[in-house]
Amino acid sequence: MASTLVVEAKYDLITRRLQEVLGGDSIKAILAEGRTPKAYWGTAPTGRPHIGYFVALTKIADFLRAGVEVKILLADVHAFLDNLKAPLELVAHRTKYYEFLLRTVFTSLGIPTSKLIFVQGSDYQLTREYNLDNYRLCATVTEHDAKKAGAEVVKQVESPLISGLLYPGLQALDEQYLGVDFQFGGVDQRKIFTFAELYLPRLGYAKRAHLMNPMVPGLMGGKMSSSDPDSKIDFLDPPEAVKRKIKKAFCEEGNITENGLLAFINAVLIPISQLRIERRKGETGVDSEEGQGAIGDQNPFVDDDAPEGTVFTIRREGKFGGPPSHYKNYQELEDDFSAKKVHPGDLKTAVNKAIDSLLAPIRKAFVESPEWQEIEKLAYPDPNAKTEPKKKKVGRLSRLNTHTEYLC
Repeated sequence: MASTLVVEAKYDLITRRLQEVLGGDSIKAILAEGRTPKAYWGTAPTGRPHIGYFVALTKIADFLRAGVEVKILLADVHAFLDNLKAPLELVAHRTKYYEFLLRTVFTSLGIPTSKLIFVQGSDYQLTREYNLDNYRLCATVTEHDAKKAGAEVVKQVESPLISGLLYPGLQALDEQYLGVDFQFGGVDQRKIFTFAELYLPRLGYAKRAHLMNPMVPGLMGGKMSSSDPDSKIDFLDPPEAVKRKIKKAFCEEGNITENGLLAFINAVLIPISQLRIERRKGETGVDSEEGQGAIGDQNPFVDDDAPEGTVFTIRREGKFGGPPSHYKNYQELEDDFSAKKVHPGDLKTAVNKAIDSLLAPIRKAFVESPEWQEIEKLAYPDPNAKTEPKKKKVGRLSRLNTHTEYLC
């Protein structure tokens, strides 16, 4: 049995900076028993990942610090089912691309990938047992509940496909088949999470806890989306593209509503800065490997002469100049911006510099990996390029063609 102080310290690490927690008492109970909590975070390999992913990936460092066993699900079957966002022949390539990218991003954040378990959905989602459970769910779930659960995640169209109705049920089953105690995702997943809490027990399985991070708005306000190039910055965007997108971003002086740059500082830059400051102090919990083998600049986003406790610095440049502003938390920065003590130009410069430093080691790793470059071409082929017809290869995902009876 663990002491109350240890339990509270680990639970605080697991849940800090989250927007919502459902079933937190079950996590506390596991910690109190001295057991290792198990969690998973999943992503469907569809469009090119954008820097909004930093929110979830950075949070995983806290899980490892608290001794959580973390699985990363590359949900290839989900990618295919979600209104054919990723055609079947591209899914396998995109899955490999996502794994290359995610491993690199984790390493750039100082998060040891040796402690993460990467799993492809098709490794278990095509098994007899999983699909029998899917049938059991289909015989229990109403169309209304399935459609409601996927409303925030599955693409909504005028004439929806049955595949979109299966999506929430499969995500619920993943919790059982991955053997986890809680699932972690964005707050946009909430309806799927509550769906899982309702229906898994009806199959005789345990109800899991659910942890949700806030969503980062796009650069122009609204949701950051892979389908809107101006709303997002991709991990492999070159410096000039990053500068152009940030320059174009909505950032009205004194306006803190729908301000994507302020939101990014709050959800990504300050947490990463805090992570690095804590690491310098040796405050990495039970994760003694954090920071080993990290690539890129690992300094926090503060000036060297900033006061103790600073987590973000904004320098003033140009003809107006002035001393830098140092902030100990996000609220101080938001208050200054609202009071027009921070100019949008200075804010954009600070964000631009920080994002460039985060993306530099990722770009470098891509340039130095011919294998990753080849996968990128296969995963996201130029739509205008002429290609020679190739013989069809039979792989794990191509078995979907002969297992359609499991999916309907």
